[in-house]
Amino acid sequence: MELAGLSAVITGGASGLGAATARKLAAEGVKVALFDLNADLGEALAKELGGVFCSVNVTDEASVDAGFAKAREAIGQERILVNCAGTGNAIKTASRDRKTGEIRHFPLADFDRIIQINLVGTFRCIAKSAAGMLALDPLDGGERGAIVNTASAAAEDGQIGQAAYSASKGGVVGMTLPIARDLSSEGIRVNTILPGLFATPLMQAAPQPVLDALGAQVPFPKRLGIPEEYASLAAEMIRNPYFNGEDVRLDGAIRMAPK
Repeated sequence: MELAGLSAVITGGASGLGAATARKLAAEGVKVALFDLNADLGEALAKELGGVFCSVNVTDEASVDAGFAKAREAIGQERILVNCAGTGNAIKTASRDRKTGEIRHFPLADFDRIIQINLVGTFRCIAKSAAGMLALDPLDGGERGAIVNTASAAAEDGQIGQAAYSASKGGVVGMTLPIARDLSSEGIRVNTILPGLFATPLMQAAPQPVLDALGAQVPFPKRLGIPEEYASLAAEMIRNPYFNGEDVRLDGAIRMAPK
């Protein structure tokens, strides 16, 4: 798929992996729409890239519908969707307070929130974007569009406290091939990236000694991943017409320990 002149929607596009992907695609001549809740960062980046910012909560159907309507009015029907919106938490399934002995379990509302954002929110955007792509004429080679999702290495080796996060990201991995098969007859490809330890804003909130220790755990290169490295793989998944139905780890060969 030749990227120049196409339109793209990037969820979680105001910062981190999404922002790096937006910059990469814009540099390739793609018109970009950024879905995010951070209006300050989103508006600034959209202005920088000549794109459009849409305030979108991926857990709210009306918000997502309004975001796609605004994006399509500004830059046309997207042929590219990159799902980077997501969050996490760390709570044990059941635990005992070391001081008081009180027994407690993972609050189910907190579990559901992660599933709704990371898994259901991703699927909601896929379904609505794919429906829009179906209205487009195919490009040379029969392609109508390409979708890239963001899972995590935690989908395969989640750590202590990551039951909700791992379940949500494992769900993204699990639905990649079925969705690719669902959309194959219409020329829409679907792939998923499983990032390892990346230098995103959430990660960079940790003290530098912690970041250094985490980077040292990576077999090679011994550092955190750079968002531009994610963006590079996302662009290749979009560009390469034979890349379809795949889940690819991008993690420097790390396999996460229990904690």
